[in-house]
Amino acid sequence: MKVSELKPRTPVPEITLEIVSKGETREFANDRGSGKVCSAAGKDEDGTEVAISLWNEQCDQVKEGDKVKIESGWCSEYQGQKQVSSGKMGKLTVL
Repeated sequence: MKVSELKPRTPVPEITLEIVSKGETREFANDRGSGKVCSAAGKDEDGTEVAISLWNEQCDQVKEGDKVKIESGWCSEYQGQKQVSSGKMGKLTVL
């Protein structure tokens, strides 16, 4: 799948992205639990960028320049910008 094919609030069967930037990890706590979250940006082979949400251990696994594969992920939208993540049921692998 390519970034141009992503649609908000839909599953992402599989996408491979190169991490081009990564923000600071921050702690969160809400009624569903607590943990860590980090925002990153990735680009596909066409060079099109998309925001990526990294959760908990993913924050430490991923660094700039890595290629990652997200399987059974999810595309959401925040402030008009598409974001992908592995979601609750998906998997993120550093290639």
